[in-house]
Amino acid sequence: MVLLSLGVLLLLAGMSPVFSEAAANNTFRPGEELRSYRRVRAHLRRLNKPASPDGDTIDCVLSHLQPAFDHPRLKGMKPLDPPERPKGHRADAATQNSFQLWRVSGESCPGGTVPIRRTKEEDILRASSVKRFGRKLAVRSRHDAETGGHEHAVGYVVGDQYYGAKASLNVWAPKVTNPSEFSLSQVWVISGSFGTDLNTIEAGWQVSPQLYGDSSPRFFTYWTTDAYQATGCYNLLCSGFIQTNNMIAIGAAISPTSTYDGGQFDISLLVWKDPNHGNWWLELGSGELVGYWPSFLFSHLSEHASMVQFGGEIVNTQPQGLHTATQMGSGHYAREGFGRASYFRNLQVVDWDNSLIPVANLRVLADRPSCYDIQGGINSVWGNYFYYGGPGRNDDRCN
Repeated sequence: MVLLSLGVLLLLAGMSPVFSEAAANNTFRPGEELRSYRRVRAHLRRLNKPASPDGDTIDCVLSHLQPAFDHPRLKGMKPLDPPERPKGHRADAATQNSFQLWRVSGESCPGGTVPIRRTKEEDILRASSVKRFGRKLAVRSRHDAETGGHEHAVGYVVGDQYYGAKASLNVWAPKVTNPSEFSLSQVWVISGSFGTDLNTIEAGWQVSPQLYGDSSPRFFTYWTTDAYQATGCYNLLCSGFIQTNNMIAIGAAISPTSTYDGGQFDISLLVWKDPNHGNWWLELGSGELVGYWPSFLFSHLSEHASMVQFGGEIVNTQPQGLHTATQMGSGHYAREGFGRASYFRNLQVVDWDNSLIPVANLRVLADRPSCYDIQGGINSVWGNYFYYGGPGRNDDRCN
């Protein structure tokens, strides 16, 4: 509100000669004052977008004033120019540019600004604490015996040096039965040990009532350099990710979503390391660069990734001592296949030569296959792919 008030004051100050001249000449110019008022209202409309159909308010913030530039190493700087895409890159024309609800009426932010979902007081109050707002709980990796309530069904590659990853993610609206749980589908770019120095870059879609206050699937990003302990955050909720796009709001709801035995919708994500500056860039859909994570944020990922994961994750709080009924993916098991089970397709990684190549030796793993499972495959159209997910607690398999 302070920034907006100052903006209005500046606008009024810019119009002060009109008022001063009018006062000096004792002349009332209603036409000129009306035009000035209309300019103020038009400017406010550009700054303050109306609430979108999902209830969000999207603010258009000057690029150099976004949260990332509060970081001491970024103060006074501006977003970098786009880097060269990886060799073999082909934009996925199947993803719509207006895949978010706030853009259905043609809204976007002016050049030189970025759209940021407004954080409200109630958003912070839903978190366990102000300090933990916008952050995942510190949990152990899926490779450990204890997963801290987090359960996965993933495909992954390990054993090489990776400089990026790409995939198309089927989008659904899984049911989340407890406000403190979530269900997500994402790409992980990982380095470090699964202890206190884990580095990750993450992007995908998620349903998180605690973070967003509703049950809509939302486009999100995440990063950490210490296994989710003190660094990193979702979206733009801390200094880190630098957004460069004025048409995509990170954290905003995705529309349309897939339906059982009905239309299927997916989004394509590419994360890769710029070989010239070392920053990790994010592209969404048909060639839309979203922004980048500066290389200096990371320790291990400042060089390369040692693992790439694709797949789903849920939080199981074990309500009443039973496994949660929160769904993963479509809420149906992998065996049901296309149109019923959720999928990842066209899985690729970026190699040392900045080239996109199909994943090799993809492994699949489900922490609780009775609750959420996964089945992989390969064909000439989808390349490497898998179906995954499940309903959570049910009488037949998961209880």
